[in-house]
Amino acid sequence: MNNPFGFMEYARQDAPACDAKQRINNYKEFHTPLSEQEQKRQGERCMNCGVPFCQSGMKINGMISGCPLNNLIPEWNYLVSIGAWKQAYRRLTLTNPFPEFTSRVCPALCEKACTCGANGDAVTVRANEYSIIEKAYENGWAMPSPPKTRTGKRVAVVGSGPAGLAAADLLNRRGHSVTVYERSDRIGGLLMYGIPNMKLEKQIVERKINVMSEEGVVFVTNTDVGKDISAQELSARFDSIILACGASLPRDINVKGRTAKGVYFAVDFLKSTTKALLDNGLKEGTYISAAGRDVIVIGGGDTGNDCVATCVRHGAKSVVQLEMMPKLPDQRTKDNPWPEYPRVCKTDYGQEEAAAVYGADPRVYQTTVREFLTDENGELRGAVLVKLERGKDGRMVPVEGSETEVSAQLVLIAAGFLGAESYVAKAFGVETDNRSNVAAEKNSHRTSIEKVYTAGDMHTGQSLVVRAIREGVDCAREVDKDLMGYSNL
Repeated sequence: MNNPFGFMEYARQDAPACDAKQRINNYKEFHTPLSEQEQKRQGERCMNCGVPFCQSGMKINGMISGCPLNNLIPEWNYLVSIGAWKQAYRRLTLTNPFPEFTSRVCPALCEKACTCGANGDAVTVRANEYSIIEKAYENGWAMPSPPKTRTGKRVAVVGSGPAGLAAADLLNRRGHSVTVYERSDRIGGLLMYGIPNMKLEKQIVERKINVMSEEGVVFVTNTDVGKDISAQELSARFDSIILACGASLPRDINVKGRTAKGVYFAVDFLKSTTKALLDNGLKEGTYISAAGRDVIVIGGGDTGNDCVATCVRHGAKSVVQLEMMPKLPDQRTKDNPWPEYPRVCKTDYGQEEAAAVYGADPRVYQTTVREFLTDENGELRGAVLVKLERGKDGRMVPVEGSETEVSAQLVLIAAGFLGAESYVAKAFGVETDNRSNVAAEKNSHRTSIEKVYTAGDMHTGQSLVVRAIREGVDCAREVDKDLMGYSNL
Protein backbone atom coordinates (compact mmCIF):
# COMPACT_ATOMS: atom_id res chain seq x y z
CA MET A 1 0.00 0.00 0.00
CA ASN A 2 1.17 3.47 -0.85
CA ASN A 3 -0.85 4.89 2.06
CA PRO A 4 -2.16 2.45 4.71
CA PHE A 5 -4.57 5.13 5.95
CA GLY A 6 -5.93 6.09 2.51
CA PHE A 7 -9.30 4.44 3.08
CA MET A 8 -9.75 6.62 6.19
CA GLU A 9 -8.32 9.84 4.78
CA TYR A 10 -10.20 9.95 1.48
CA ALA A 11 -13.88 9.54 0.70
CA ARG A 12 -15.00 7.48 -2.24
CA GLN A 13 -15.28 9.51 -5.44
CA ASP A 14 -16.68 8.01 -8.62
CA ALA A 15 -16.69 9.42 -12.14
CA PRO A 16 -19.58 11.93 -12.05
CA ALA A 17 -22.50 11.60 -14.45
CA CYS A 18 -23.91 14.46 -16.49
CA ASP A 19 -27.30 15.83 -15.45
CA ALA A 20 -30.08 13.48 -16.58
CA LYS A 21 -31.95 16.13 -18.56
CA GLN A 22 -28.78 17.18 -20.37
CA ARG A 23 -27.50 13.75 -21.34
CA ILE A 24 -30.77 12.60 -22.93
CA ASN A 25 -30.18 15.06 -25.77
CA ASN A 26 -27.57 12.73 -27.31
CA TYR A 27 -26.42 9.10 -27.39
CA LYS A 28 -22.94 9.65 -25.98
CA GLU A 29 -21.32 8.24 -22.84
CA PHE A 30 -22.06 10.63 -20.01
CA HIS A 31 -19.53 10.08 -17.19
CA THR A 32 -16.67 12.54 -16.70
CA PRO A 33 -13.38 10.82 -15.76
CA LEU A 34 -11.76 11.79 -12.47
CA SER A 35 -8.63 13.92 -12.49
CA GLU A 36 -5.31 12.09 -12.27
CA GLN A 37 -4.75 13.39 -8.73
CA GLU A 38 -8.16 12.18 -7.59
CA GLN A 39 -7.64 8.83 -9.32
CA LYS A 40 -4.40 8.35 -7.36
CA ARG A 41 -6.27 9.09 -4.13
CA GLN A 42 -8.90 6.53 -5.02
CA GLY A 43 -6.11 4.02 -5.62
CA GLU A 44 -4.78 4.82 -2.15
CA ARG A 45 -8.13 3.83 -0.65
CA CYS A 46 -7.40 0.19 -1.58
CA MET A 47 -6.29 -1.66 1.58
CA ASN A 48 -4.39 -4.48 -0.22
CA CYS A 49 -6.40 -6.98 1.82
CA GLY A 50 -4.86 -10.24 2.95
CA VAL A 51 -7.91 -11.95 1.43
CA PRO A 52 -8.96 -9.76 -1.52
CA PHE A 53 -12.55 -10.81 -2.18
CA CYS A 54 -12.65 -8.20 -4.97
CA GLN A 55 -10.66 -10.51 -7.25
CA SER A 56 -12.06 -13.85 -6.07
CA GLY A 57 -14.80 -14.43 -8.63
CA MET A 58 -16.25 -17.25 -6.56
CA LYS A 59 -19.84 -18.27 -6.05
CA ILE A 60 -21.44 -17.64 -2.67
CA ASN A 61 -25.02 -18.85 -2.30
CA GLY A 62 -25.30 -19.19 -6.06
CA MET A 63 -24.15 -15.63 -6.82
CA ILE A 64 -20.75 -14.51 -8.08
CA SER A 65 -18.74 -12.49 -5.56
CA GLY A 66 -15.81 -10.54 -6.92
CA CYS A 67 -14.32 -10.38 -10.40
CA PRO A 68 -14.91 -13.43 -12.64
CA LEU A 69 -11.66 -12.61 -14.45
CA ASN A 70 -9.68 -12.66 -11.17
CA ASN A 71 -8.28 -9.23 -12.01
CA LEU A 72 -5.27 -8.33 -9.84
CA ILE A 73 -7.11 -5.37 -8.40
CA PRO A 74 -5.04 -4.51 -5.30
CA GLU A 75 -1.87 -4.63 -7.41
CA TRP A 76 -3.01 -2.16 -10.05
CA ASN A 77 -4.74 0.03 -7.49
CA TYR A 78 -1.35 0.42 -5.80
CA LEU A 79 0.32 1.19 -9.13
CA VAL A 80 -2.33 3.82 -9.87
CA SER A 81 -1.73 5.39 -6.45
CA ILE A 82 1.98 5.93 -7.22
CA GLY A 83 1.37 7.03 -10.82
CA ALA A 84 2.89 3.90 -12.41
CA TRP A 85 0.27 3.79 -15.15
CA LYS A 86 2.16 1.65 -17.66
CA GLN A 87 2.84 -1.03 -15.07
CA ALA A 88 -0.80 -0.82 -13.97
CA TYR A 89 -1.84 -1.43 -17.59
CA ARG A 90 0.40 -4.49 -17.80
CA ARG A 91 -1.03 -5.95 -14.60
CA LEU A 92 -4.60 -5.23 -15.71
CA THR A 93 -4.19 -6.90 -19.10
CA LEU A 94 -2.59 -10.01 -17.63
CA THR A 95 -6.11 -11.14 -16.75
CA ASN A 96 -8.45 -8.94 -18.78
CA PRO A 97 -8.16 -8.69 -22.58
CA PHE A 98 -10.89 -6.02 -22.81
CA PRO A 99 -10.76 -3.49 -19.95
CA GLU A 100 -12.12 -0.86 -22.36
CA PHE A 101 -15.39 -2.83 -22.33
CA THR A 102 -15.63 -3.99 -18.72
CA SER A 103 -14.76 -0.55 -17.32
CA ARG A 104 -17.88 0.74 -19.07
CA VAL A 105 -20.50 -2.02 -18.92
CA CYS A 106 -19.56 -4.34 -16.04
CA PRO A 107 -21.78 -4.00 -12.93
CA ALA A 108 -18.56 -3.95 -10.87
CA LEU A 109 -18.86 -7.23 -9.00
CA CYS A 110 -15.42 -6.38 -7.61
CA GLU A 111 -16.75 -3.31 -5.82
CA LYS A 112 -19.64 -5.26 -4.33
CA ALA A 113 -17.08 -7.58 -2.68
CA CYS A 114 -14.60 -4.84 -1.65
CA THR A 115 -13.64 -5.02 2.03
CA CYS A 116 -14.03 -1.25 2.33
CA GLY A 117 -17.66 -1.79 1.35
CA ALA A 118 -18.32 -4.10 4.30
CA ASN A 119 -18.69 -1.10 6.62
CA GLY A 120 -18.41 1.86 4.31
CA ASP A 121 -17.91 2.81 0.68
CA ALA A 122 -16.09 0.48 -1.70
CA VAL A 123 -13.00 1.48 -3.66
CA THR A 124 -13.83 2.93 -7.10
CA VAL A 125 -12.32 -0.03 -8.93
CA ARG A 126 -14.17 0.39 -12.23
CA ALA A 127 -13.21 4.07 -12.54
CA ASN A 128 -9.57 3.14 -11.89
CA GLU A 129 -9.78 0.45 -14.58
CA TYR A 130 -11.24 2.98 -17.03
CA SER A 131 -8.41 5.43 -16.38
CA ILE A 132 -5.74 2.76 -16.82
CA ILE A 133 -6.94 1.54 -20.22
CA GLU A 134 -7.68 5.02 -21.60
CA LYS A 135 -4.24 6.23 -20.52
CA ALA A 136 -2.77 3.16 -22.25
CA TYR A 137 -4.37 4.15 -25.55
CA GLU A 138 -3.35 7.79 -25.10
CA ASN A 139 0.29 6.80 -24.60
CA GLY A 140 0.50 4.09 -27.26
CA TRP A 141 0.86 1.15 -24.87
CA ALA A 142 -2.25 -0.57 -26.24
CA MET A 143 -1.21 -0.44 -29.87
CA PRO A 144 -1.06 -3.57 -32.07
CA SER A 145 1.54 -6.18 -31.16
CA PRO A 146 1.34 -9.07 -33.65
CA PRO A 147 2.79 -12.45 -32.62
CA LYS A 148 6.39 -12.94 -33.75
CA THR A 149 5.83 -16.51 -34.89
CA ARG A 150 2.86 -18.51 -36.16
CA THR A 151 2.05 -22.09 -35.18
CA GLY A 152 0.48 -23.10 -38.46
CA LYS A 153 -2.78 -23.99 -36.69
CA ARG A 154 -6.07 -22.48 -37.90
CA VAL A 155 -9.02 -21.67 -35.61
CA ALA A 156 -12.50 -20.49 -36.57
CA VAL A 157 -14.61 -18.53 -34.09
CA VAL A 158 -18.32 -18.32 -34.84
CA GLY A 159 -19.73 -15.18 -33.21
CA SER A 160 -17.98 -11.91 -32.41
CA GLY A 161 -19.43 -11.07 -29.01
CA PRO A 162 -17.25 -10.77 -25.90
CA ALA A 163 -16.63 -14.53 -25.59
CA GLY A 164 -15.71 -14.99 -29.25
CA LEU A 165 -13.49 -11.91 -29.28
CA ALA A 166 -11.70 -12.97 -26.08
CA ALA A 167 -10.99 -16.44 -27.46
CA ALA A 168 -9.83 -14.97 -30.78
CA ASP A 169 -7.57 -12.43 -29.09
CA LEU A 170 -5.75 -14.97 -26.93
CA LEU A 171 -5.40 -17.63 -29.62
CA ASN A 172 -4.05 -15.06 -32.07
CA ARG A 173 -1.53 -13.85 -29.50
CA ARG A 174 -0.43 -17.46 -29.11
CA GLY A 175 0.36 -17.54 -32.81
CA HIS A 176 -2.60 -19.46 -34.21
CA SER A 177 -4.32 -18.09 -37.32
CA VAL A 178 -7.83 -17.02 -36.23
CA THR A 179 -10.84 -16.17 -38.37
CA VAL A 180 -13.97 -14.72 -36.71
CA TYR A 181 -17.33 -15.12 -38.48
CA GLU A 182 -20.18 -12.70 -37.72
CA ARG A 183 -23.64 -12.85 -39.29
CA SER A 184 -24.28 -9.13 -38.78
CA ASP A 185 -22.78 -6.25 -40.75
CA ARG A 186 -20.50 -5.16 -37.90
CA ILE A 187 -18.20 -6.98 -35.50
CA GLY A 188 -18.97 -6.97 -31.78
CA GLY A 189 -22.11 -9.02 -31.17
CA LEU A 190 -24.01 -7.64 -28.20
CA LEU A 191 -21.18 -5.16 -27.59
CA MET A 192 -22.11 -3.54 -30.90
CA TYR A 193 -25.87 -3.95 -31.15
CA GLY A 194 -27.10 -5.16 -27.74
CA ILE A 195 -25.65 -2.40 -25.55
CA PRO A 196 -26.66 1.21 -26.30
CA ASN A 197 -24.14 3.89 -27.20
CA MET A 198 -24.76 5.66 -23.90
CA LYS A 199 -23.06 2.79 -22.07
CA LEU A 200 -20.53 1.82 -24.74
CA GLU A 201 -19.83 4.11 -27.67
CA LYS A 202 -19.18 2.05 -30.77
CA GLN A 203 -15.91 3.70 -31.68
CA ILE A 204 -14.55 2.07 -28.51
CA VAL A 205 -15.51 -1.37 -29.87
CA GLU A 206 -14.14 -0.50 -33.30
CA ARG A 207 -10.88 0.75 -31.76
CA LYS A 208 -10.18 -2.65 -30.24
CA ILE A 209 -11.34 -4.53 -33.35
CA ASN A 210 -8.88 -2.49 -35.42
CA VAL A 211 -6.07 -3.42 -33.03
CA MET A 212 -6.95 -7.11 -33.24
CA SER A 213 -7.18 -6.90 -37.03
CA GLU A 214 -3.72 -5.36 -37.27
CA GLU A 215 -2.45 -8.13 -35.00
CA GLY A 216 -3.64 -10.71 -37.51
CA VAL A 217 -7.20 -11.70 -36.58
CA VAL A 218 -9.36 -12.02 -39.70
CA PHE A 219 -12.94 -10.78 -39.37
CA VAL A 220 -15.66 -11.92 -41.77
CA THR A 221 -19.02 -10.11 -41.53
CA ASN A 222 -22.41 -10.74 -43.17
CA THR A 223 -21.71 -14.47 -43.02
CA ASP A 224 -24.20 -16.66 -41.19
CA VAL A 225 -22.49 -19.93 -40.35
CA GLY A 226 -24.90 -22.81 -40.87
CA LYS A 227 -26.63 -20.91 -43.68
CA ASP A 228 -24.14 -18.94 -45.79
CA ILE A 229 -21.28 -21.33 -45.06
CA SER A 230 -21.63 -24.94 -43.95
CA ALA A 231 -20.28 -26.62 -40.85
CA GLN A 232 -18.58 -29.17 -43.11
CA GLU A 233 -16.68 -26.45 -44.93
CA LEU A 234 -15.42 -24.92 -41.69
CA SER A 235 -14.44 -28.33 -40.35
CA ALA A 236 -12.43 -29.01 -43.49
CA ARG A 237 -10.61 -25.65 -43.35
CA PHE A 238 -9.87 -25.28 -39.63
CA ASP A 239 -8.13 -27.31 -36.94
CA SER A 240 -10.53 -26.13 -34.23
CA ILE A 241 -13.90 -24.35 -34.18
CA ILE A 242 -15.34 -22.31 -31.31
CA LEU A 243 -19.09 -21.68 -31.22
CA ALA A 244 -19.72 -18.40 -29.39
CA CYS A 245 -23.03 -17.23 -30.85
CA GLY A 246 -24.56 -15.98 -27.61
CA ALA A 247 -27.99 -16.66 -26.09
CA SER A 248 -29.93 -14.67 -28.64
CA LEU A 249 -33.27 -16.48 -28.47
CA PRO A 250 -35.56 -14.02 -26.64
CA ARG A 251 -38.16 -15.16 -24.13
CA ASP A 252 -41.62 -14.32 -25.45
CA ILE A 253 -44.86 -13.75 -23.56
CA ASN A 254 -47.96 -15.71 -24.50
CA VAL A 255 -50.94 -13.40 -24.08
CA LYS A 256 -53.93 -12.42 -26.18
CA GLY A 257 -53.08 -9.85 -28.83
CA ARG A 258 -49.35 -10.72 -28.92
CA THR A 259 -49.28 -10.33 -32.73
CA ALA A 260 -50.32 -6.67 -32.52
CA LYS A 261 -48.34 -4.23 -34.65
CA GLY A 262 -46.19 -2.31 -32.18
CA VAL A 263 -44.97 -5.20 -30.00
CA TYR A 264 -41.24 -5.91 -30.38
CA PHE A 265 -38.46 -7.79 -28.66
CA ALA A 266 -36.13 -5.44 -26.80
CA VAL A 267 -32.99 -6.50 -28.64
CA ASP A 268 -34.60 -5.80 -32.03
CA PHE A 269 -35.56 -2.34 -30.79
CA LEU A 270 -32.10 -1.55 -29.39
CA LYS A 271 -30.35 -2.86 -32.49
CA SER A 272 -32.53 -0.77 -34.80
CA THR A 273 -31.57 2.40 -32.93
CA THR A 274 -27.85 1.67 -32.82
CA LYS A 275 -27.72 0.58 -36.47
CA ALA A 276 -29.58 3.70 -37.63
CA LEU A 277 -27.35 5.86 -35.45
CA LEU A 278 -24.25 4.40 -37.10
CA ASP A 279 -25.66 4.17 -40.63
CA ASN A 280 -27.39 7.50 -41.07
CA GLY A 281 -27.39 9.52 -37.84
CA LEU A 282 -30.83 8.21 -36.79
CA LYS A 283 -32.76 9.25 -39.86
CA GLU A 284 -36.51 9.14 -39.27
CA GLY A 285 -38.15 5.99 -40.62
CA THR A 286 -35.01 3.84 -40.42
CA TYR A 287 -35.54 2.50 -36.89
CA ILE A 288 -38.27 1.48 -34.45
CA SER A 289 -39.22 4.81 -32.91
CA ALA A 290 -40.80 5.56 -29.54
CA ALA A 291 -41.28 9.24 -30.36
CA GLY A 292 -44.64 10.54 -29.15
CA ARG A 293 -45.78 7.09 -28.01
CA ASP A 294 -46.89 5.62 -24.70
CA VAL A 295 -44.37 2.83 -24.13
CA ILE A 296 -44.50 -0.28 -21.95
CA VAL A 297 -41.22 -2.09 -21.28
CA ILE A 298 -41.75 -5.63 -19.96
CA GLY A 299 -38.77 -6.65 -17.86
CA GLY A 300 -36.78 -5.05 -15.08
CA GLY A 301 -33.21 -6.08 -15.93
CA ASP A 302 -30.37 -4.26 -17.68
CA THR A 303 -31.94 -4.69 -21.11
CA GLY A 304 -35.22 -3.23 -19.89
CA ASN A 305 -33.38 -0.27 -18.40
CA ASP A 306 -31.53 0.27 -21.71
CA CYS A 307 -34.90 0.33 -23.48
CA VAL A 308 -36.20 2.94 -21.03
CA ALA A 309 -33.16 5.16 -21.64
CA THR A 310 -33.45 4.80 -25.41
CA CYS A 311 -37.18 5.59 -25.39
CA VAL A 312 -36.54 8.74 -23.35
CA ARG A 313 -34.01 9.86 -25.96
CA HIS A 314 -36.46 9.14 -28.77
CA GLY A 315 -38.96 11.49 -27.14
CA ALA A 316 -41.54 9.00 -25.88
CA LYS A 317 -44.77 10.44 -24.50
CA SER A 318 -44.56 8.16 -21.46
CA VAL A 319 -42.61 5.08 -20.34
CA VAL A 320 -43.72 2.38 -17.91
CA GLN A 321 -41.41 -0.50 -16.95
CA LEU A 322 -43.11 -3.63 -15.62
CA GLU A 323 -41.40 -5.92 -13.13
CA MET A 324 -43.00 -9.22 -12.14
CA MET A 325 -41.19 -9.53 -8.83
CA PRO A 326 -41.57 -7.37 -5.68
CA LYS A 327 -39.25 -4.41 -5.19
CA LEU A 328 -35.94 -5.43 -3.61
CA PRO A 329 -34.89 -3.82 -0.30
CA ASP A 330 -32.84 -0.63 -0.44
CA GLN A 331 -30.22 -2.02 1.96
CA ARG A 332 -28.68 -5.46 2.49
CA THR A 333 -30.77 -7.71 4.69
CA LYS A 334 -29.34 -9.98 7.38
CA ASP A 335 -29.62 -13.03 5.12
CA ASN A 336 -27.55 -11.27 2.41
CA PRO A 337 -24.29 -10.36 4.17
CA TRP A 338 -21.08 -9.05 2.61
CA PRO A 339 -19.26 -10.34 0.52
CA GLU A 340 -22.32 -11.86 -1.18
CA TYR A 341 -23.57 -9.92 -4.17
CA PRO A 342 -26.06 -7.41 -2.70
CA ARG A 343 -29.68 -8.22 -3.54
CA VAL A 344 -30.83 -4.62 -3.27
CA CYS A 345 -32.84 -2.24 -5.41
CA LYS A 346 -30.70 -0.13 -7.72
CA THR A 347 -31.88 2.78 -9.80
CA ASP A 348 -30.00 2.70 -13.08
CA TYR A 349 -29.33 5.48 -15.56
CA GLY A 350 -32.45 4.91 -17.65
CA GLN A 351 -34.75 5.01 -14.64
CA GLU A 352 -33.04 8.18 -13.41
CA GLU A 353 -33.65 9.80 -16.80
CA ALA A 354 -37.29 8.72 -16.97
CA ALA A 355 -37.87 10.09 -13.48
CA ALA A 356 -36.28 13.40 -14.48
CA VAL A 357 -38.42 13.71 -17.63
CA TYR A 358 -41.76 12.24 -16.51
CA GLY A 359 -41.60 13.03 -12.81
CA ALA A 360 -41.59 9.49 -11.40
CA ASP A 361 -39.66 6.23 -11.42
CA PRO A 362 -41.02 4.26 -14.41
CA ARG A 363 -41.00 0.90 -12.61
CA VAL A 364 -44.21 -0.80 -11.59
CA TYR A 365 -43.63 -3.89 -9.48
CA GLN A 366 -45.56 -7.16 -9.25
CA THR A 367 -47.32 -6.40 -12.53
CA THR A 368 -47.49 -7.96 -15.97
CA VAL A 369 -49.53 -7.79 -19.18
CA ARG A 370 -52.67 -9.91 -19.45
CA GLU A 371 -53.75 -8.74 -22.93
CA PHE A 372 -52.71 -6.41 -25.74
CA LEU A 373 -55.44 -4.24 -27.25
CA THR A 374 -55.54 -3.31 -30.93
CA ASP A 375 -57.50 -1.02 -33.23
CA GLU A 376 -59.31 -2.10 -36.40
CA ASN A 377 -55.98 -2.12 -38.31
CA GLY A 378 -54.25 -4.41 -35.86
CA GLU A 379 -52.17 -1.55 -34.44
CA LEU A 380 -51.43 -1.61 -30.74
CA ARG A 381 -53.54 0.90 -28.80
CA GLY A 382 -53.26 -0.31 -25.22
CA ALA A 383 -52.76 -3.15 -22.78
CA VAL A 384 -54.54 -4.77 -19.86
CA LEU A 385 -52.23 -5.00 -16.87
CA VAL A 386 -52.72 -7.31 -13.91
CA LYS A 387 -51.18 -7.31 -10.44
CA LEU A 388 -49.23 -10.34 -9.21
CA GLU A 389 -48.76 -11.97 -5.82
CA ARG A 390 -46.70 -14.88 -4.60
CA GLY A 391 -48.66 -18.13 -4.64
CA LYS A 392 -48.35 -21.08 -2.30
CA ASP A 393 -45.72 -22.69 -4.52
CA GLY A 394 -43.63 -19.50 -4.50
CA ARG A 395 -44.50 -18.47 -8.04
CA MET A 396 -45.98 -15.10 -8.93
CA VAL A 397 -49.68 -15.51 -9.87
CA PRO A 398 -52.31 -12.98 -11.07
CA VAL A 399 -54.53 -11.23 -8.54
CA GLU A 400 -58.03 -11.68 -9.92
CA GLY A 401 -59.98 -8.46 -10.26
CA SER A 402 -56.82 -6.30 -10.34
CA GLU A 403 -56.87 -5.67 -14.10
CA THR A 404 -56.39 -2.14 -15.38
CA GLU A 405 -56.35 -0.82 -18.95
CA VAL A 406 -53.57 1.55 -20.02
CA SER A 407 -52.71 3.34 -23.25
CA ALA A 408 -49.76 1.96 -25.24
CA GLN A 409 -48.62 2.26 -28.84
CA LEU A 410 -45.27 0.51 -28.33
CA VAL A 411 -44.39 -2.50 -26.18
CA LEU A 412 -40.84 -3.82 -25.76
CA ILE A 413 -40.37 -7.33 -24.40
CA ALA A 414 -37.21 -7.51 -22.29
CA ALA A 415 -38.01 -10.74 -20.45
CA GLY A 416 -34.59 -12.36 -20.88
CA PHE A 417 -33.35 -15.09 -23.18
CA LEU A 418 -34.01 -18.80 -23.48
CA GLY A 419 -30.63 -19.76 -24.92
CA ALA A 420 -28.93 -20.05 -28.27
CA GLU A 421 -30.75 -20.18 -31.59
CA SER A 422 -30.82 -23.83 -32.65
CA TYR A 423 -29.69 -23.75 -36.27
CA VAL A 424 -25.95 -23.41 -35.58
CA ALA A 425 -25.96 -26.28 -33.08
CA LYS A 426 -27.91 -28.42 -35.57
CA ALA A 427 -25.51 -27.53 -38.38
CA PHE A 428 -22.56 -28.84 -36.38
CA GLY A 429 -24.48 -31.68 -34.79
CA VAL A 430 -23.51 -30.70 -31.25
CA GLU A 431 -25.67 -31.71 -28.31
CA THR A 432 -27.69 -29.12 -26.37
CA ASP A 433 -29.03 -29.16 -22.83
CA ASN A 434 -32.61 -28.71 -21.67
CA ARG A 435 -32.18 -24.92 -21.78
CA SER A 436 -31.09 -25.02 -25.45
CA ASN A 437 -27.49 -24.12 -24.53
CA VAL A 438 -24.73 -26.02 -26.31
CA ALA A 439 -23.66 -28.85 -24.00
CA ALA A 440 -20.00 -29.46 -23.18
CA GLU A 441 -18.00 -31.95 -21.17
CA LYS A 442 -17.93 -31.32 -17.44
CA ASN A 443 -15.54 -28.48 -16.52
CA SER A 444 -14.69 -28.18 -20.19
CA HIS A 445 -15.62 -26.34 -23.38
CA ARG A 446 -15.44 -29.41 -25.63
CA THR A 447 -18.73 -30.28 -27.27
CA SER A 448 -19.95 -33.72 -28.35
CA ILE A 449 -18.28 -33.21 -31.76
CA GLU A 450 -14.53 -33.54 -32.14
CA LYS A 451 -12.57 -30.26 -32.44
CA VAL A 452 -15.73 -28.17 -31.87
CA TYR A 453 -15.83 -26.07 -28.68
CA THR A 454 -18.31 -23.61 -27.18
CA ALA A 455 -17.99 -20.51 -25.01
CA GLY A 456 -19.96 -17.61 -23.58
CA ASP A 457 -23.72 -17.33 -23.30
CA MET A 458 -24.15 -20.07 -25.90
CA HIS A 459 -22.56 -22.37 -23.31
CA THR A 460 -23.74 -20.94 -19.97
CA GLY A 461 -26.96 -19.16 -20.89
CA GLN A 462 -27.58 -15.43 -20.55
CA SER A 463 -25.01 -13.77 -18.30
CA LEU A 464 -22.69 -10.77 -17.97
CA VAL A 465 -20.12 -9.47 -20.44
CA VAL A 466 -17.36 -10.10 -17.91
CA ARG A 467 -18.42 -13.73 -17.53
CA ALA A 468 -18.52 -14.15 -21.30
CA ILE A 469 -14.97 -12.80 -21.52
CA ARG A 470 -13.85 -15.32 -18.89
CA GLU A 471 -15.56 -18.08 -20.87
CA GLY A 472 -13.63 -17.03 -23.97
CA VAL A 473 -10.34 -16.93 -22.09
CA ASP A 474 -10.84 -20.40 -20.59
CA CYS A 475 -11.97 -21.84 -23.93
CA ALA A 476 -8.91 -20.40 -25.69
CA ARG A 477 -6.62 -22.04 -23.16
CA GLU A 478 -8.31 -25.40 -23.70
CA VAL A 479 -8.19 -25.14 -27.49
CA ASP A 480 -4.52 -24.15 -27.34
CA LYS A 481 -3.65 -27.13 -25.14
CA ASP A 482 -5.46 -29.54 -27.46
CA LEU A 483 -3.71 -28.08 -30.52
CA MET A 484 -0.22 -27.86 -29.08
CA GLY A 485 -0.13 -30.44 -26.28
CA TYR A 486 0.36 -27.69 -23.69
CA SER A 487 -0.69 -24.08 -23.19
CA ASN A 488 1.18 -21.01 -22.01
CA LEU A 489 -1.93 -18.83 -22.08
